[in-house]
Amino acid sequence: MALLLHTNKSVVTLVFFILFTCCISWQQTISASPNLEAGHTWQEAFKALGISWNANGTLNREIQIPMVPATPSKDSSNPPPIALSTDITLSYKSDAYVRLYIPLNPPKNKKLPIVIYLHGGDFVLFSLSTVIFHNFCNDIASQFPAVVVSVEYRLAPENRLPAAYDDALNALFWVQDQAKGTTGRDPWMEYGDFSRVFILGSSAGANIAYHVALRALDFNLRPLKIKGLLLNQAFFSGMQKTESEARLEDDPYVALYVNYVLWSLALPKNVNRDHEFCNPISGGTYLGRVFRLPRVYIKGDYGDPLVDRSVQLAQFLMSCRVPVTYRFNPGGFHGIELNNKTAAQELYDDMKNFINSISEIEPENSYASY
Repeated sequence: MALLLHTNKSVVTLVFFILFTCCISWQQTISASPNLEAGHTWQEAFKALGISWNANGTLNREIQIPMVPATPSKDSSNPPPIALSTDITLSYKSDAYVRLYIPLNPPKNKKLPIVIYLHGGDFVLFSLSTVIFHNFCNDIASQFPAVVVSVEYRLAPENRLPAAYDDALNALFWVQDQAKGTTGRDPWMEYGDFSRVFILGSSAGANIAYHVALRALDFNLRPLKIKGLLLNQAFFSGMQKTESEARLEDDPYVALYVNYVLWSLALPKNVNRDHEFCNPISGGTYLGRVFRLPRVYIKGDYGDPLVDRSVQLAQFLMSCRVPVTYRFNPGGFHGIELNNKTAAQELYDDMKNFINSISEIEPENSYASY
């Protein structure tokens, strides 16, 4: 009986220790970045984001924006789709896949640019099938027109950076395999021009697009030609608060304290927000590659607390003699194109003009602004 009592106490002690260390681990995860803004807690940030911890250390994502299936034929939805889409598995050993989009009536005598798209969601939320991103890809496939390859990437904190970069790079390799055609080619990819490939991302997706473009420089991607990089309201940060972050620290879309928590979930453990994944101008292993980037389009809004990060990146790239086209709009907010049709159309027109302006022979060391 005494032995049984001793064992029960040991079990209770062990269980308490496990629960205590898990709680400490989770709070350390949140505290990996420096202190939140005064008056805010990470619990408050979790509530704002609609997330909570599961017992196994994964996230429960409580806010669910509708997710929609692909529309592979004109009869797939009512009303009829403005573009066609289909899901393609990249690896049967994982959940990796892409959603491929083509215009409803693709031209028969002209190849279309290929746009690799990375969706937003702060590295922590959403999917390529989330309706707002699905509709975005429908719009650009139809309006550019283009073949769009939307990438499903792993989310943090279950899969911290660079997992999302790895997934996006693997999708780029899939496009290269399609170009080679050694193991066959999806019929829809026949519409694509593999010599005119662009990488486009919004918010966290723009961060991924930037890092993937840099990583891709280490590989021989022939016969692919990456002609440009498009960054819409890129999700970057740093240890030193910018003017726009200070001015808009309680922004209803990207409050600064929520932003800090998101980065603590996304970054590798035991690093701060000046890590190269978060602050692209802080140094790191990528700097020697920046000079080799193709032409870059950068878009931001002065009503977005993150805008100064994009301004800094544009200035940095131009100092590295990377050709940059940029637009920084007065007012606005983070994600404005997702619920403002006028802003969305302006963005589509800008990106379309940028893509169409790039010819086979590019002038060196130039930049443009709108």
